Amino acid sequence: MKNELSTGTVVKAFGNLIHVAFKGDIRQGEVAMVEIGNVSLKAEVIEIAGDIAKIQVFEDIRGVKLGTPVTFTHHLLEAELGPGLLTSILDGLQNPLEKVADATGLFLTRGVYIEPLDREKHWDYHPVAKVGDSLSRGESLGWVNEGRFSHQIMVPFTAYGQYTLTWTIKPGSYTIETVVARGVDEQGQEHAFTMLQRWPVKIPLFAGEKLKGSRMMDTGMRILDTQFPVIKGGTFCAPGPFGAGKTVLQHHLSKYSSVDIVVIVACGERAGEVVEVLRTFPHLVDPHTSESLMQRTVMICNTSSMPVSAREASIYMGATIAEYYRQMGLDVLLLADSTSRWAQAMREMSGRLEEIPGEEAFPAYLSSRIAAFYERAGLVQLKNGKFGSLTIGGTVSPAGGNFEEPVTQSTLSVVGAFHGLSRERSDARKYPAIDPLISWSKYVDDVSRELEEKIEGWGEMVTRAARILREGDEIGKRMEVVGEEGISLKDFVNYLKSELYEFVYLQQNAFDKEDAYCPLERQKVLFPLINHIFSAPLEFTSHDQGRSFFLELQNALKNMNFMPFKSERYESALSAIKQKIHRMAGSK
Repeated sequence: MKNELSTGTVVKAFGNLIHVAFKGDIRQGEVAMVEIGNVSLKAEVIEIAGDIAKIQVFEDIRGVKLGTPVTFTHHLLEAELGPGLLTSILDGLQNPLEKVADATGLFLTRGVYIEPLDREKHWDYHPVAKVGDSLSRGESLGWVNEGRFSHQIMVPFTAYGQYTLTWTIKPGSYTIETVVARGVDEQGQEHAFTMLQRWPVKIPLFAGEKLKGSRMMDTGMRILDTQFPVIKGGTFCAPGPFGAGKTVLQHHLSKYSSVDIVVIVACGERAGEVVEVLRTFPHLVDPHTSESLMQRTVMICNTSSMPVSAREASIYMGATIAEYYRQMGLDVLLLADSTSRWAQAMREMSGRLEEIPGEEAFPAYLSSRIAAFYERAGLVQLKNGKFGSLTIGGTVSPAGGNFEEPVTQSTLSVVGAFHGLSRERSDARKYPAIDPLISWSKYVDDVSRELEEKIEGWGEMVTRAARILREGDEIGKRMEVVGEEGISLKDFVNYLKSELYEFVYLQQNAFDKEDAYCPLERQKVLFPLINHIFSAPLEFTSHDQGRSFFLELQNALKNMNFMPFKSERYESALSAIKQKIHRMAGSK
């Protein structure tokens, strides 16, 4: 009786929310299949009231009527985890989109579910554990090569307790469903382990000890690495109005961040943005490994043209896959674009469930759901002593660019860094359009301590640069009222310094090969030089003289940004700029 599936029939339908009268035992979060003729539609139980289950269907429910049969699977919504996830393009339910397209054509047909991992492909398995070893969940049985990574085959995370191995397979080429080890638990029952395991996506996947992160995740974007850094295992968000450059920012991070694996979740965004990634990533080279970027990327695509109800699943699916690779001791970056679409899907379902609405009709539990998602990030020390990190970055699309709306505020209350994008800056063609006057990071002190070991006084330089920016902004606003001649020469020089820092350091040219990606080694030369300009005793006899000097300096520094690092031209330009500053400072 225990293995018999519970069944039910549809008694009410409201959009993709279906009420089902059921018999047997079911639980919240369980996957159900709605049978419409010869098509089975996947759904999830989201509420149980007596003998009525409320389920959300992940597909178009055309054809559902009173009495339509429903079968409950006894399984939660799960992710398949194993070798072969890298380079894959999946939907929110982990269907491989390329295989679905091959099976159904360019227009995806509902009710088509394909296993995400190839059951026929053989992997060269290298056992590590030996007969007699006592292992627990997450410990390594062996490994296979997946691209440049040693993909660890681990004791399933659903297998709690200790297991003593009684048999292990010889090294060789096997499929993911091949039993590679057997072991007995503490009750003496035997269990078989394969390369494939499953995990419920809404439960954080974690084994080991969580620690506070401190290592910097450098991105090659100067404004982030210097002013608003992110650490490995940290969280950040990038809110901004439509067209301010959120997706462009995430594309940059996915290309250049110093991590091992990138998981991109396109949650409710336009399909064109995903297509651009699919077209460019196979041809782009990872600057850290000189391999194709697609070799380290997993994509979860649930675009605006796909079912709304699967948006929540796509967010959790991406988090689960990212956590799985973290358990191998890898640094993983999860980029979610955009969490606002997920929140809108929650609002839609909350309304259908007739729940009491919160602010702007979002559900009252919006903040706790967003917090629970970002809390899945972190640095983990594994049982073998290795460290793995998961960094989570989400974009937010507030209507009208209003940062006071609930999704943005709920996100800001839990993340460690805020990269606020500005419509004014994007309209002025400033890239990146991150506003340095509203953005912040809680990780500045951690990163400064790390960089202080290489460059003395880094933290003080960051503080000085932020102060110069604020002062320059205030002086600029005064100038708009009283004019350039209405302010003192000293204030005008401070304004010119802030403009120099803004144009030369905080902005980059995404179309220039050298300036699009600025490695940390290059920043360690440029940032102290900028700070030298801040502290140099530059004095001028007139506003015009000061403007001319800083304009020439700005052009020289900007041109230097376009030169290959440490090339003869670069070193010559750097020397000329230092001499120019010295002459002006020494002449007074």
